[in-house]
Amino acid sequence: MNNRARIIVAPNGARKQKHDHPAVPISIAEVVASAAACHAAGADGIHAHVRGTEGEHLLDAGPYRELLDELARQLPDMQVQITTEAVGRYTPAEQRAVVRAVAPQAFSAALKELLPEGEDSRETTALYAWAREAGAEVQHILYSPEEVARFAALLAQGVIPALRRHQLLFVLGRYAKDLQSDPATLDPFLQQLAASGLDQRCDWMVCAFGRGETAALAAALERGGHARVGFENSLWHADGSLARDNAERVAVIAQLASTLGRR
Repeated sequence: MNNRARIIVAPNGARKQKHDHPAVPISIAEVVASAAACHAAGADGIHAHVRGTEGEHLLDAGPYRELLDELARQLPDMQVQITTEAVGRYTPAEQRAVVRAVAPQAFSAALKELLPEGEDSRETTALYAWAREAGAEVQHILYSPEEVARFAALLAQGVIPALRRHQLLFVLGRYAKDLQSDPATLDPFLQQLAASGLDQRCDWMVCAFGRGETAALAAALERGGHARVGFENSLWHADGSLARDNAERVAVIAQLASTLGRR
């Protein structure tokens, strides 16, 4: 097991607003300030979203560049991963376009959004090839064990180019009742990963919705995975109390990783 644990903070996501929690960062200045506090608390990366003037989700190269420039200036040691999340607003072509326009060091892509079933895969394959040449890390977001199997099939077909290591994010609780995750649902993801012969070729991370976030991330860290934590997925501690801010949630997971012997 890799002794080093990556902790990425997802401080706002595409949907959360101030009425959900006053510490949800919306503006670029707020996201940067949250990132700084979370970095100090133990996060080595940020999963970044940008918002419009009404707090709406954006895939827009201009605000992304502004955010990335400010993060690079203030937090040069913190990895920045941009999202390509569609939220029902953006097409796969628009998702691909923003990645190329921003040219980030890392981006996440939900496999089912970037390459829906039945869609021509050539443009997506070209994006993956571009990312490999540009040195941009791609984290594939998978919502079910069936999507792990699909990822393996696309890799075998050459739709997704082969790399020495692939980055995966397993999402727990997105389709559960009341968006509440259960750490037991991690096991089928790992079983499918092993059955596909990819367990030695992938680094995997977990994010988890609701009050089960801490338990789910503990399960991931215990099994050699990594953790994405933050208000995008959960506002709560394990005891059901509301977290003060994203940094408080990061500190809990960083301490948990340390207790489990993960750096």
